[in-house]
Amino acid sequence: MHMRHGLRAAALTTTTVLLSALTAGCGGLSVGGGSTDPGLDWKACPAPSASEGAGAAPSPPPGGGKWQCATLKAPRDWSKPHGDTIDIALIRAKATGPGKRIGSLLFNFGGPGGSGVATLPAIAKDYTKLRTRYDLVSFDPRGVGRSAAVKCKTDAQLDQYFQQDAVPQTAAQRATFVNKIKQFNATCEQNSGKILPYVRTTDAARDMDLIRQVLGDAKLHYFGISYGTELGGVYAHLFPTHVGRAVFDGVVDPTKTPEQTSLGQARGFQLALDNFAKDCVSKSTKCPIGSNVRDVEDRIAALLKKLDGSPIPGIFPRRLTRTAATNGIAQALYSKELWAPLTEGLQRAYAGNGEILMLLSDAMNGRSPNGQYSNLSAANTAINCADQKQRYTADFVEQKLPEFRAASPVFGDFLAWSMLSCTQWAVPGAAAHADVSAHGSAPILVVGNTGDPATPYGGAKRMVEALGKGVGVELTWQGQGHGAYDSKNPCVQNAVNSYLLDGKVPPAGTVCA
Repeated sequence: MHMRHGLRAAALTTTTVLLSALTAGCGGLSVGGGSTDPGLDWKACPAPSASEGAGAAPSPPPGGGKWQCATLKAPRDWSKPHGDTIDIALIRAKATGPGKRIGSLLFNFGGPGGSGVATLPAIAKDYTKLRTRYDLVSFDPRGVGRSAAVKCKTDAQLDQYFQQDAVPQTAAQRATFVNKIKQFNATCEQNSGKILPYVRTTDAARDMDLIRQVLGDAKLHYFGISYGTELGGVYAHLFPTHVGRAVFDGVVDPTKTPEQTSLGQARGFQLALDNFAKDCVSKSTKCPIGSNVRDVEDRIAALLKKLDGSPIPGIFPRRLTRTAATNGIAQALYSKELWAPLTEGLQRAYAGNGEILMLLSDAMNGRSPNGQYSNLSAANTAINCADQKQRYTADFVEQKLPEFRAASPVFGDFLAWSMLSCTQWAVPGAAAHADVSAHGSAPILVVGNTGDPATPYGGAKRMVEALGKGVGVELTWQGQGHGAYDSKNPCVQNAVNSYLLDGKVPPAGTVCA
């Protein structure tokens, strides 16, 4: 979600919240080394905490009933199951019927760093059909929201941090940039040192198995989106015989290093930008931001170059910098529904008004209109850096810049420099890439989207291969935006629904247009 961490963080859910903006505590359970005591104390849900993104308490779910929230105690360190515990926040809406209840369907919407407790109510209408036979359940993974949130900088400090120039061009700018990352990472250690070693994806996967037990399910039924596919793959690797019906959508390539992921995203976002530009110039009315694809993209590049030296007014008192503008453009490419606001945002920016692009950028960074930040960027950095062994240097980035620029004139520099986000991190990273081999698991439906900018399409095939023979089943959607199910494409939704509700796996290699 954040340019500086690569863009793979995005949850799919900001679109709903954004479109409206643009048009205008609990009981505990003691773990006892993996106790299966089902005694969760479910209560009415409070308003989301500041670290979850703030806002009002969730409205009742579509289809009736109410949202319930609870807190689960999990070991802080899974290698010491009887040691200190942390709280894991949960939310659910019970199954509505008709049809026999299958169990719970656990969601992770991505990030890493997205709050499932805040996100599920925001988009529950998309899953109304699945709720006929499942309790819809989500959680704040460890380090996120109400679950032992990683805290780094204050809101005012983050406003400054996200204004910085993330594309250094001189030795002095490079030194400043590297120093700011060092300061950010030192602040995280100062404020959250106790939790930083324990927020790896393997830890969150173990939490998910505890959630499964506590909910009373023999198997984990799971819907993972974006980073949620990596988390699901790691779960399947650790607990292959516990996998029930699982769907991965907007699929992270588990075989790639952070460098390869960033380069893949540079290509993915460039492809999405090309598709956005083609769509604009193909309409019968004149495209207001360029006469052809090349013209649209040249004008965007010129805008970014101009903002580098002279930012324009954004949302008072902040100004729209090159960093914020690039971030905002990337955010809009996550969903075709945001292409129209992007067109308008660019038009306004060319006229000197950066408000819409800044709104989009704020959504990418987890900033609400009142200036509060969720802990999205802090958790995103903490989880990525705890997972990833690689630590890149500024000299390495400099060497790679030509390759990144060739992949994307607009996003290449940004994504190259974002590789430094873990370089000064306090905790060593766990592995070169995630292990998702899951011999003995039930079939997992893996949905790839040919136009996905954040998790490029090739990742779905590699996830299927990495899961192992007879586990991953690939479904392709020829679409735009990040992920597929939320696009409302009937072919994708029918395939996913019939697997989750009826256990029918579509033929491998099915293509939805």
